[in-house]
Amino acid sequence: MQYVGRFAPTPSGPLHFGSLVTALASWLDARSHQGQWLVRMEDLDPPREMPGASDRILQTLEDLGLTWDGPVVYQSQRSEAYSAALETLQNQGQAFPCSCTRKELAGLTPYPGYCRQAPRHPERPLAWRFAVNPELTAEWLDGVQGLQSWPLSQLGDVVIKRKDGFWAYQLAVTVDDLEQGVTQVVRGIDLLDSTPWQINLLNCLQPDTRPFHYSHLPVIVNASGQKLSKQNLAPAIETRNASELLYRALLALNQPVLKDWRKENPHDLLNWAVSHWQLNRVPRVAHLKEESIQACTSTD
Repeated sequence: MQYVGRFAPTPSGPLHFGSLVTALASWLDARSHQGQWLVRMEDLDPPREMPGASDRILQTLEDLGLTWDGPVVYQSQRSEAYSAALETLQNQGQAFPCSCTRKELAGLTPYPGYCRQAPRHPERPLAWRFAVNPELTAEWLDGVQGLQSWPLSQLGDVVIKRKDGFWAYQLAVTVDDLEQGVTQVVRGIDLLDSTPWQINLLNCLQPDTRPFHYSHLPVIVNASGQKLSKQNLAPAIETRNASELLYRALLALNQPVLKDWRKENPHDLLNWAVSHWQLNRVPRVAHLKEESIQACTSTD
């Protein structure tokens, strides 16, 4: 089976250093296996999106030499596929309408199942939830974090279509990964707890599909311990320092990068990194402080 990986940013702003680390790891893992690397824009939430961010992200990836295969997929154009998936789940009895508000559910984790039999307030706008099987446990051997075991009873029924009509992440990402033939998912550990839902959704939508291989990377945090993000005003990366950026990202991934390579052109640096890529060297931790990723090297 051919390796198919993907990078799926949300266009709520330009790429920052944390996004680069994730993109680079995903790209290197795909290229080191002579596989495909796809790019998908998770533009499901228009109020959060920044005008022009999608184009800027793609330009940044190109400037860094992180080229992709095939056309870019935009989730905002995939409503028909998501509707078909929701209908499948409805026919299976795996999806139900929910009238609960955030205020009513405050402090209640997991979702208590108020609307599982019928909406408590059918006159309200309704979301759709995926009804997990509470007797199941999602298990997988994570490529970075090791063996994972997550009882679905601890996660509860997740929203797959919002009350405002927008599609929710868990359904969209599962449908797209299935349709694009993704085999390997390399992403941040902040999405680790989404994986059990996606495995369960995958089994419901296409039960004969081989499970994906997941690898969850540590996320980069600032000096205050906050994940680098657009919401936390993480600065956009400047690609005029492409080699230095790639060098620092490789350090974050604990790759045996040579100190001299930080001054070489990005193309040569990436070729070297592909041939020396070792996923098992990525730190098995949840967070890495950006300030701790110094211009030093483990290989002289």
